[in-house]
Amino acid sequence: MFSHAYEEGRRDLIIRREQPLFGDQMGGGGQPKTASGVSSETGVLDTVLLAAPCHLAIVPANSVSRESLRNGLCCSTRLARSEHRRLAELLNDHGVRTHIVPAKPGLPDLAFTRDTTLMTPWGLVELRPAAHHRRAEAPYVASIVKDHGFPIHGRIEDGSIEGGDISIVRPGLVIIGCSGERTDETGATALARMFEEKGWRAIIYRYDPHFLHLDTIFCMAGENSALACIDVLDDGLLLQLAALGIDIIPVSYKEARKLGCNVLSLGAKRILSTRENTRVNDTLRSLGNTVIEADLSQFTRCGGGVHCLTMPLARQT
Repeated sequence: MFSHAYEEGRRDLIIRREQPLFGDQMGGGGQPKTASGVSSETGVLDTVLLAAPCHLAIVPANSVSRESLRNGLCCSTRLARSEHRRLAELLNDHGVRTHIVPAKPGLPDLAFTRDTTLMTPWGLVELRPAAHHRRAEAPYVASIVKDHGFPIHGRIEDGSIEGGDISIVRPGLVIIGCSGERTDETGATALARMFEEKGWRAIIYRYDPHFLHLDTIFCMAGENSALACIDVLDDGLLLQLAALGIDIIPVSYKEARKLGCNVLSLGAKRILSTRENTRVNDTLRSLGNTVIEADLSQFTRCGGGVHCLTMPLARQT
């Protein structure tokens, strides 16, 4: 069983585990499985980093959260913690090792772990969030990951870039969203260069900042399939995706606003999604996927879904 380290400031409770993270581990049938970094969005997920939502609040930093505030919604930390624990349990039930970073006062968006660091095939990259209230998250999370034995690959020093704008599509290909706000040209180019130096192809996709992050309008669902809000994605990108052999599963604008694109592939045709996106979930099932639904209403009103809440540390290659 995994342990939840929600006690604030208890660094000794940050991550608990019974097995090492990196190197060969024994999988089913006595065969070793590789768990050393992330080279795609859809390989079998081995280990993921979450952060306790003890200080979660609706911050008017994106269009969804501003709409929530206009509609009089608030955020219950009690309910958020309950939903978060259930999310971790669902991951654990499907063989994913889940590790919790404790909450820290002054970091209301810490639970959205996707945005501040990125695990690559070569180690962790410390990102550079644009939102002022999130700047302290990146070094905090990166120091925790480093303290617990993960390799560090580098950091983005200039510009801004957030993990919700990064899709490691498959080995050799990364798409980086660039709205000019949460991720700007300087940050996107710096990350693209990191991948290109390793022989990867990096596509920088420019889109309107209304949509916050790329993963609110595009998200890999399977090795060769992606959820996409085709009403807003540029035709040029859609043509590139088709040329890459990626089938598009259409998501409407209204569904995207409810984080319908924002899913987490567990690999082996298993997808973790938010419960309220019933049509999207039914469509994924009709395509032969197992869809695991989570109630994340306290988080979606803040503008983030299951993809935002999870930062993969290791996937099988």
